[in-house]
Amino acid sequence: MSSHREAPQISKDPCADSTDLYAFVSPDKPSTVTLIANYIPSQRPDGGPNFYEFADDVRYGIHIDNDGDGKANITYRFEFTTVNNIPSSFLYNDGPITLSKPGTKGTNWNRQQTFTLTRIDYPKTGHPKESVLGTHLLVPPCNIGPASTPNYAASYLPSSGTSAIQHFSAHGHTGTVFAGQRAEGFYVDLGAVFDLGDLRPFSNLHLSGMLSAMPGVNSTADVNVHSLALQVPIKELVEGGKAPTSTTAKNAVIGVWTTAHRRKITVNESKRGENVHTGPHVQVSRLGNPLVNEVLIAIDDKDEWNHLDPTADGSPFFKYFADPLLARLLPDLYPGVFPNLAAYNTAHNGTSKTHPARPDLVAILLSGIPHGVIAGVPPTNVGGKALADMLRLNVAQPPTDLGSANNLGYLGGDPGGFPNGRRVFDDVATIELRAIAGATLPLVDSSFSADAAAGAVSFGLTTDGGDLTAKGTENYLTSFPYLGTPYSGFATPSSTITGSTG
Repeated sequence: MSSHREAPQISKDPCADSTDLYAFVSPDKPSTVTLIANYIPSQRPDGGPNFYEFADDVRYGIHIDNDGDGKANITYRFEFTTVNNIPSSFLYNDGPITLSKPGTKGTNWNRQQTFTLTRIDYPKTGHPKESVLGTHLLVPPCNIGPASTPNYAASYLPSSGTSAIQHFSAHGHTGTVFAGQRAEGFYVDLGAVFDLGDLRPFSNLHLSGMLSAMPGVNSTADVNVHSLALQVPIKELVEGGKAPTSTTAKNAVIGVWTTAHRRKITVNESKRGENVHTGPHVQVSRLGNPLVNEVLIAIDDKDEWNHLDPTADGSPFFKYFADPLLARLLPDLYPGVFPNLAAYNTAHNGTSKTHPARPDLVAILLSGIPHGVIAGVPPTNVGGKALADMLRLNVAQPPTDLGSANNLGYLGGDPGGFPNGRRVFDDVATIELRAIAGATLPLVDSSFSADAAAGAVSFGLTTDGGDLTAKGTENYLTSFPYLGTPYSGFATPSSTITGSTG
């Protein structure tokens, strides 16, 4: 749901579908920022014989705006190449897979991918500068099972030797990169929320009156995604090339989003059954803040939103942030539960930039939060003028220790969590639901008192803000690439075979 099948067209193109975006100051290396963009949603671990992979004909990008204008100053581009090492075989592999370069004998690995990583810098004047940071970088295999991918984590993410975690140092740029399958870390109850906004823990209050309250069901449990992960020194991402020492410094905030581009023309070639792609690259997917396209943008505009840059959000799409439909539906879906929100909705109806009905949501998702609006947390805007959907991160804010982290981020008093970037365990679905329900309105309108329910609604997948164990985060890593080991195709969730997790 964070951006899983969020628009009609991209739902038919999972290889280009960006599902989640994370940006946070690395907890174990606080002089760096970690950026993670996930693609190919809801992968069944047992998805053979053609296991999931990045598309060779898609350009994947992670973009950074470091001056607040909503335009990319830096792009990291990922491009993939796939080879069949054993073309006569119908299998993904014909024995235990050894991580090594394509064409290496004895690896038993047939369908194999590598990628090229390129950094593009966009100067104020002149042409963009492209710097190739790595070629023939290894993508690990999917987690098939103990016979094919034994001891998965130790085999493909070792601390030394051949590893899918790769370090680069080229053209004055350094960092660490990973591209491959990981466990899905996002958690939400899709089955309930898309049934007319039902929330299982509060089903007894729903308009339908058909159900009793019950625990939430995690729709994204036990599935995998494909991740693009980068860990880069802060000084290489911020304006001026020097890490800020204050959360209010001019260069303290970066904006991040991810995209996928395909060639404009595709021709179905009949002889080999392969497609031919030509023409310029066209953007087909975009993701900044979680849930924006699914929950805010109207269905008639979802595909167009995916094709445009974040700078477009201040014009054709502003109305969806300024006065979202879901905020008006909640009092109707839960009669009598949100009386203050209902009264506010009646009194406020505005989509202009000077008088939006929901200035709190505009600040959180479009402009960034200025200094001083929320006590005790850093601003996510220190002078930027753009109205643009970007995941904004204040890189001068030290990471919160896991022992005191709160999955509700700012709503839980945690300065290191969403909307100050996004960590893997942040409960972004609950955070944004509470914001839409009015929990953040008093920050910009002191006359409004949030309904008690606004601070209580949730999907029922965690016990409280200190619970970091929602399914998908239970194997969260404390070091790069942070997302957990992908679930094994052999070991179904109900399996009790010792050691069967690969």
